This record gives sequence, structure tokens and C-alpha cells, in this order.
Amino acid sequence: MKRVWMVADSIVSPLGWTTEENYAKVRKSISGIRRVEDATLSQQAFSGALMTEKLPASPLSRFEYLCDRALQQALQNITLPKDRTVFILSTTKGNISFLEDGKPNHPRIHLHAVAKMLADRIGIPNPLVISNACISGVMAAIVARRLLLSGQYDHAVVLGADVLNRFVISGFQSLQALTAEPCRPFDAGRKGINLGECAAVMILSTAPEALGVSASVEILGGGLSNDANHISGPSRTGEELGFAIRQALQESGLTEHDIDFICAHGTATLYNDEMEAKAFNHVGMENIPLHSLKGYFGHTLGAAGVVEMIISAESLKRDELVPSLGFETLGTSQPVNVIRTLEQRTLKTCLKTASGFGGCNAAIILQEQ
Repeated sequence: MKRVWMVADSIVSPLGWTTEENYAKVRKSISGIRRVEDATLSQQAFSGALMTEKLPASPLSRFEYLCDRALQQALQNITLPKDRTVFILSTTKGNISFLEDGKPNHPRIHLHAVAKMLADRIGIPNPLVISNACISGVMAAIVARRLLLSGQYDHAVVLGADVLNRFVISGFQSLQALTAEPCRPFDAGRKGINLGECAAVMILSTAPEALGVSASVEILGGGLSNDANHISGPSRTGEELGFAIRQALQESGLTEHDIDFICAHGTATLYNDEMEAKAFNHVGMENIPLHSLKGYFGHTLGAAGVVEMIISAESLKRDELVPSLGFETLGTSQPVNVIRTLEQRTLKTCLKTASGFGGCNAAIILQEQ
């Protein structure tokens, strides 16, 4: 049977312009989150991870520029055959900033149009868009894996990206979901989300040898579900995320005992973290080491699943458990084993989860071979 490998990647975020720079900051518990007082974004102060470096003048939008930088970085040592490669853009809002710029009719405000433009820049004629709230990144990886296993393609470029603007920030403020303090996933004192900006790319392949590269981290399987609970609130039981996790385990040929650590969605809202804790208990994973990376990057929306999978893959390669920033005292009704300090430990397999508006849930399993 064909196997799907992670063969290259890149991360552009407030923590750095490469995967190496980002992971170096993460393992040192350095956060990209800062207090933001900017009336052009919000009348209220909030905390978030924004790109503070001034970007060069470019005909590209801010969103497009970060995407392009991440793509060029990931592809610098790889040449992909265009007829055997699919390009997948994972984003929730794309170029929505064009609305604020007085360009509501700009053609690239549509996700399919910006996906085609980005795909054209790297010479890939087969663009797809995955835009399913906050599970978009993990879902894009699952879709890519299934396309590669079907034999339709041999390689996939998965790009996850979102940037912050008034539209995005006001939406979360209307739900009273943002906090002006650094987020604290799974902690008793958690008060809400910090949003973040990021563009991250994974190159997946069933034939890394054809690209002249080696690979050690495999995507074993994934699962998707929907709890149909509420348009903006997750299930109160966690059963549906548990279903996605079981589906991922079954597809991977593993049991809960094979998972070495969990990279949770962990947004630091009361309801999300409570739901995830219940889900992990449903599947017997309450004692498995767990972290959320939102304390480093903020919630990067369409990029979240991609950047967090890349960091998880680096953890597997380096045998390092990364701590969950902001955690002190457990604040969920069901127990979970939150990682508090950087720890060296032999690691082989990781579970990554995500949940989002509309009741969507996703789970994916990575394994180092």
C-alpha cells in the first residue's frame, strides 16, 4: 500500500521566517503573542500574534505575500512534476482585507481565485480550497492524503494561511471570545482566545525518492466528524471529536496506547478545552502527554492545523515534548495530562486534533519511522 510522507515544510509567523526559526523559539518557550492597542484593528485592546516586521512593497496583498514566502521556502530544494501534484489552500478568510481597502469587487477576494494565483506562481495547475472553519488545516492534510492514496496525484502542496484584520477580530469580539491577556489553554484561569497570523506549508508525497529527498514522518490516518450542536459552540459531551479520533486510529491501524503525545486544538475558551478534555477521556487518552501550541502562535485559523502538524513533526524527530504555555492549574472537569516543561523522551506517534465553528472536528496521526 502507498504511504504518505511529509517531505518538506516551512513556517512564516511572528516567531520567524523558517521552520527552524519557529521551532527554536517554541522549544525555548518564547511566545509570539503581544498586547495590541491599534485602533485600525480594534477599539479594544487585545493580545495576539501579529507580524510586526514591515513587509516590502509588493503587488501582492499582505495575505498573498506571506503565502508566497512560505511556498518559496518550502519548495527551495524540491522540483514537483506539475501534472502529478495537487495544490491545496487552507484558509478561513483569505483576502477578506480587500473589503476594508475599498476593493469589494477585487477578483482575488474569492478563495478559488487567490488559490489559482498562488498555484500559478509555483507552476501547479491543480488548485483546491479547503475552508471549513478552524479544522481547515487538518482537513486539508486528510484530503491531500486521500488524494495521494487514490493514485490521482503523487505529491501535494498544503498551504495554510490567515492574517488578522478588523473583520476577523470583530467577529471573535462579537462572541466575547478574545482576551487581552496571553491565552492559557486547559488552565483554570483561561479567559479566551489570542488570534495569530501565519502561513505554513507542508509538502506531502507518496514518492519522496522521485523528488530526491528523504522523509521520516508519515501521515498514517485521519478522521472527520460533525457534532451539529451549535453554529459557534462545540459539543458539550466530546463524543463527536472522540469519533474522529477513533476513525483516525482505525485508519492508522493503531490503538490509543500507541499515541505518545497529543497536540490538542486548545483554544483556551471555556467550552473548547472542556469538550476536548471529555473527548480524550472518551477514547482512553487522559494520561497521554498533551499540549496546545496556541500560547506560541495564537489561533492562526486556517493555518493552525498546518503549523501545528509541522511543529509536532519536529517534536517527533527531536524526541522532545514541548510545554503548553500558560498552563498552571487544570481547569477542566475531566483529567488531561498537560505538558508543563520541555522534556526529552523517545517519541514515535502523535495525535493532532482540531475543532471549529459549525460543529466540525478533525483528528490526524503522524508517526516517525
